[in-house]
Amino acid sequence: MSRTIMLIPIGTGVGLTSVSLGVLRAMEQKGLRVSFFKPIAQPRHGDNQPDLTTTIIEANSDMKVAEPLTMANAEALIRTDQTDVLMEEIIARFKEATAEAEVALIEGLVPTRNHPFANQVNYEIAKTLDAEIVFITTPGTDNPAQLKERIEVAVSNFGGSKNSNIAGVVINKHGAPVDEQGRTRPDLSDIFDDNNAAKSSNVEVMEIFNSSPIRVLGCVPWSIDLIATRASDLAKHLNAEIINEGEINTRRIKSITFCARSIPNMVEHFRAGSLLVTSADRPDVIVAACLAAMNGLEIGALLLTGGYSIPEQLNGLCERAFQAGLPVFTTAGNTWQTSLNLQSFSLEVPADDKERVEFVQNHVAAHVDGNWIESLSEGAARARRLSPPAFRYQLTELARKAAKRIVLPEGDEPRTVKAAAICAERKIAECVLLGNPEEIKRVADQQGVVLGSGVTIIDPEAVREQYVARLVELRKNKGMTEVVAREQLEDTVVLGTMMLEANEVHGLVSGAVHTTANTIRPPLQIIKTAPSASLVSSVFFMLLPDQVLVYGDCAINPDPNAEQLAEIAIQSADSAAAFGIEPRVAMISYSTGTSGQGADVEKVREATLIAQQKRPDLMIDGPLQYDAAIMENVAASKAPNSPVAGKATVFVFPDLNTGNTTYKAVQRSADLVSIGPMLQGMRKPVNDLSRGALVDDIVYTVALTAIQAKQAEDAEAATE
Repeated sequence: MSRTIMLIPIGTGVGLTSVSLGVLRAMEQKGLRVSFFKPIAQPRHGDNQPDLTTTIIEANSDMKVAEPLTMANAEALIRTDQTDVLMEEIIARFKEATAEAEVALIEGLVPTRNHPFANQVNYEIAKTLDAEIVFITTPGTDNPAQLKERIEVAVSNFGGSKNSNIAGVVINKHGAPVDEQGRTRPDLSDIFDDNNAAKSSNVEVMEIFNSSPIRVLGCVPWSIDLIATRASDLAKHLNAEIINEGEINTRRIKSITFCARSIPNMVEHFRAGSLLVTSADRPDVIVAACLAAMNGLEIGALLLTGGYSIPEQLNGLCERAFQAGLPVFTTAGNTWQTSLNLQSFSLEVPADDKERVEFVQNHVAAHVDGNWIESLSEGAARARRLSPPAFRYQLTELARKAAKRIVLPEGDEPRTVKAAAICAERKIAECVLLGNPEEIKRVADQQGVVLGSGVTIIDPEAVREQYVARLVELRKNKGMTEVVAREQLEDTVVLGTMMLEANEVHGLVSGAVHTTANTIRPPLQIIKTAPSASLVSSVFFMLLPDQVLVYGDCAINPDPNAEQLAEIAIQSADSAAAFGIEPRVAMISYSTGTSGQGADVEKVREATLIAQQKRPDLMIDGPLQYDAAIMENVAASKAPNSPVAGKATVFVFPDLNTGNTTYKAVQRSADLVSIGPMLQGMRKPVNDLSRGALVDDIVYTVALTAIQAKQAEDAEAATE
């Protein structure tokens, strides 16, 4: 282990857990092998509660985390003047937790009224473990100059400029709404009232530190999504009775509105992510909320107070809203009592809220100094591994550099609209949405999505005619006429394909609604395969806990012959290499080496020889059983001389039945993220989505497509 970093909070409410998660993610994105260590647990809600950061990491990763000392044990040792014994115990646990890590991240104690010794203990731990210190703070009500002064005072308490182990500071929650004491307001109902929000920009904060020896290692802006809790968590906190479950486990609460006024004065507060609180004897509010839900507005939830039941006469009117996913729950207390209960709700991220944990990690990581993170690898001798966070980060970075334009034919599909907005916000690609502009904007508004400058909306009705002549020309040998061309161009996938053929866009992503056949048939007819390819195949990127594997072909070719299987292997190996995965190709069969016979095994054996002859530069071996390909101990007995067995990164399956079944079994049984299918062998990039694709699946597929477009462009330039 080469580096030890300790995060030390300056005051309370700085978002220490969020910063710890984000810094860990930033390190993982750079391919570092990291570990986390909390020396002393500091639960906020009583000694019987587990440490928050430790619990979240254990629940959402396979990272080895040592059990922290309890606060009671630590206090007992400090009271009896046995700090040296405390440090010895911390060292023992630290070494156990970080033995195999390149970088260890330590989370210090928060100084509170109950734990006034926190800073003294933090300093002792940092010296004992020779840790580099990174302070964590939040601006609160301070202006940049006051913030700088407060940080400098904190630094002086840890040795000041004489302490060469002080690395810098991360400023969290920049721009957050705050109360008079400078604390982030915990009441969601206040979030949209930012009168007390910090007004200085990130640029001002960074500039004020230009003359300071204290390095700003990150300035993390506030986002409402950091505290957007699930409706189910609020219902549980209130001990509410669920009237309609709907999408209670996935809808997010971003604001709270108490519906005390008349409907015309309340409608503007009916927005995506809003918790509407009303007395259950207000049928007008209930019906209005249900009408909004039936029109596609994703209200966070409807909370009824007073202990009344919904009038039976309203059940029929509300039925369609309930079916649309509107969560409805009720409490026995009145609205005033309920409001007090809501104010006591903790905005800490629950360990089982994987979506929010992922957002927190990525949001903070995106605002941590990349050069500092890169510097942490200095002295590490081991080659970088491509972990799932590193792979996803690499995808977005390469896509940003590619700066491509990707057409999404399913332009009014809700997940696609969200994904396009995210791609624009992260500068992954410019997305072109095909569809009625008014309908697309309506879908975006209902979901609280803002379609900014990075999203282009094209109405098919306005542009369809300009592609008729070209489609007739391209397909005239197949009997294409103007009448048939106009009819086919009614299909937005065909229209998007024509835009790709005309170089108006660089790639196409579809399949959230369309079948695989509907997505790839037009490109095969119009775009066709690349000059060097005889077939189109596919790969999935399987994001295992500690590495990324490539599976091919799991989506396109039902039963390839030996020649075709060899080409799939070569295409898959090249795809892996293009995305930073060292290709070690295993040709999968039900038999390893020469142990089995049969037509299926012979096909794999022949395909392996063909691929080896065509590409001697690649590491390809087969036939191999799956366990021999991935497990070193099995490989040692079944294929001891194989250069691939036990460490394969690319798995080529003998047919679609085997490939598709295996990828879905692995994905669902292990609850893994898989990205794909990514199509290989097309002249221009076209990629298919699963109809069950999540928003993130679409985002990463857009990124893949943008990168493929850049790679195709570079390859074409190299041959000229």
